[in-house]
Amino acid sequence: MAAVVDDFERHLALERALSPHTVRAYLGDVVALLVHLAAGTAADATVESIDLAGLRSWLGAQHAAGAERTTLARRTAAARTFTAWATRTGILTEDPGLRLVAPKAHRTLPAVLRADQAEAAMSAAELGAREGDPVALRDQAVVELLYATGVRVAELCGLDLDDVDYSQRVIRVLGKGSRERVVPFGVPAERAVRRWVEQGRTTLVGDRSHRALFLGARGGRLDTRTARRVVHDVVGAVPGAVDTGPHGLRHSAATHLLEGGADLRTVQELLGHATLATTQLYTHVTVERLKAIHDRTHPRS
Repeated sequence: MAAVVDDFERHLALERALSPHTVRAYLGDVVALLVHLAAGTAADATVESIDLAGLRSWLGAQHAAGAERTTLARRTAAARTFTAWATRTGILTEDPGLRLVAPKAHRTLPAVLRADQAEAAMSAAELGAREGDPVALRDQAVVELLYATGVRVAELCGLDLDDVDYSQRVIRVLGKGSRERVVPFGVPAERAVRRWVEQGRTTLVGDRSHRALFLGARGGRLDTRTARRVVHDVVGAVPGAVDTGPHGLRHSAATHLLEGGADLRTVQELLGHATLATTQLYTHVTVERLKAIHDRTHPRS
């Protein structure tokens, strides 16, 4: 079983080009499935013995243990991916995952900043950078670029100096599944990034910096945990704003684009969503905001 799991890991990482986080999640689910099957059957249970009844038994045990519908949906997807791969490679003679029904995950509306709150957060970051401290300059560039582009935090931290085209005001991003896309940004983000590169980055650069656009305090590439802390701190300076991180800025950017008149296809391309269904979630957010304004302001609401 260990050898099969190792082969499956290579498939996810190399052939599917999934992120390290997704690979870890899928492997954890598959290992849990195999442990469950081995515990409930004979000691010589093998991967070849996986069937639909075993898959349903595993999900049933997860449900009984209190797993949420979203978790069950993800684990079902992991099991299906594994059995499909095992069938293609000849480990299984037929794919039991084809008949495995996934529970429908609840899709929750993301918490977003109002446009004025996002503006206040950017102003707070600019205020902190006025004295020219290199870390403060970096933090301003980080929040400006995250909000301007709506990129994922891992995509931001993975940017190199050569990925920024100042003349066109675009960045080249390597997203999920190694899909590359080009995302525009505005003048405020350009000013912040230029100032960081010209005045802040030169102070922090070291042997481990290489071509990374954003650096940590010790000169290495900025990690996602630090970027999340930066966003929480900046947004936390805005009175009444929801506590949010980089993903909240991504949600906010998408919502504000739609509220400003952008079409769904454009927002899908900017955010790097594989399907339009994911982008459509943001239309629900804008409708909810419109309803809240209507309830608060209309005399006959």
